[in-house]
Amino acid sequence: MIIAINVVLVIAAFCFMEGVAWFTHKYVMHGFLWRWHKSHHEPRYGIFELNDLFSVIFGTVGAGLIILGAELFDYRFFLGLGISLYGMAYFAVHDVFIHQRVKLLRNTRYAYFKAMRKAHKIHHKRQSKEQGEAFGFLYVPPKYRDI
Repeated sequence: MIIAINVVLVIAAFCFMEGVAWFTHKYVMHGFLWRWHKSHHEPRYGIFELNDLFSVIFGTVGAGLIILGAELFDYRFFLGLGISLYGMAYFAVHDVFIHQRVKLLRNTRYAYFKAMRKAHKIHHKRQSKEQGEAFGFLYVPPKYRDI
């Protein structure tokens, strides 16, 4: 029973992070912290961009919860694990697959991944913080899918 609860906590934290990512992207990154996020909508010179500070913040939350929950192996550990797994998925999909920061997974035949790239391309079509769309990450709204 305890194992099932812990698995549910990890999955719940992972899924919850999709909503956190959408909200943060729309209202924080395209809001009062546009100064950081703007670097992601401009050509990148070098390996890092100011926008990468968001990964440091989210990573600190996930790692902090893991550390706080490690001694007792309590709910904080499993919430931190879910947040950290989401961060790893974000890096793999957003930075590796979509933006090709690591030159892997260049081609795909899967409709879901094509829709994900399409939504992200539309998001980057506008270089300003206003009039943005497609703020999600793993969930791709139907309007971007070729149904």
